[in-house]
Amino acid sequence: MKRVLRYGRRRLLFLPVAMFVVVTLAFLLVNVLPGNPVGVIAGPAASEEQIAEIESRLGLDQPMFDRYVDYLGDLVQWDLGRSFYTNREITSEVGRFLPNTLELVVLSLALATVTGIGLGTIAAYWHDRAPDRASRTVITVFQSIPDFFLALLLIYGLFYLVGWAPAPVGRLGLLESAPDRVTGALILDSIIQGEWATLRSALSHSILPVLTLGIYYSSYFAKTTIASLLPALESKQVEFARASGLSERKVLIYAFRQARTPILTYGGILLAALTGGAAIVETIFSWGGFGEWAIDSILQLDIPAVQGFIVIAGLGTLLIFIALDMLVAALDPRVDYD
Repeated sequence: MKRVLRYGRRRLLFLPVAMFVVVTLAFLLVNVLPGNPVGVIAGPAASEEQIAEIESRLGLDQPMFDRYVDYLGDLVQWDLGRSFYTNREITSEVGRFLPNTLELVVLSLALATVTGIGLGTIAAYWHDRAPDRASRTVITVFQSIPDFFLALLLIYGLFYLVGWAPAPVGRLGLLESAPDRVTGALILDSIIQGEWATLRSALSHSILPVLTLGIYYSSYFAKTTIASLLPALESKQVEFARASGLSERKVLIYAFRQARTPILTYGGILLAALTGGAAIVETIFSWGGFGEWAIDSILQLDIPAVQGFIVIAGLGTLLIFIALDMLVAALDPRVDYD
């Protein structure tokens, strides 16, 4: 355990350096790309005086280096600025949208994990037999359909044709309202406040987006499980376990212990990727999440919002990777980071 904590401390000490690189790249990327947010805000009929006033109010009339130094100074105080359009604090906007995305990611990841590991285990355990071929066919089908196209197929099939899922109009029906905010996560807040009708509606509106991401990413989980579990099932340790008369259930458990590190690693990578990368699915289902907010901000050239998205997504990714490396090191004594 001391070895893992020592490694975690070293990675945390490196975190400010990594974040400085992320913040600098985010600032340069957003500010050197073509596009003038002032023109979008002012509109085509604005006079030169109005454009100059908006530029001065937003601080865009200052040299880029001065704006960069001011931005770094504000970040040290955890101030990500204000949206050019809503004038809300970016930290407040992140707190409003991020819980929705985290709920979607957690539910989708749970479905992808169960489905993917199940398919991968079937393929690995019955290698080169009929269940293996059937499982690999399903995996190939899941992987071959892009997530946005799968979302449209599910909407057409489950909503339009058979009516088993509600319309993709957001997290609740058009005439329903969310419970009072506690955590910002709709499902969790519904449970905390005992609003069971809202909970049922929220869960039913989660079916299609969770199925979309869960099915799509289960194929990658399955391939990771096959790649790591198959060698474990053919290892000498498993042969010895079978020769000792252990049940197949215990043999499979031993094999999973050998194969768990790649599966856990992929789960951590997917968690980090989905937190900022589920934007298209969020937009299709009007989910109101972190990624959808980022896309709207990019289209509006809302510079502080885009910078805030990159900084928060980068910080979350780094923290997830640190936690993942520490977990893998704790579970597998063979891992050496020194």
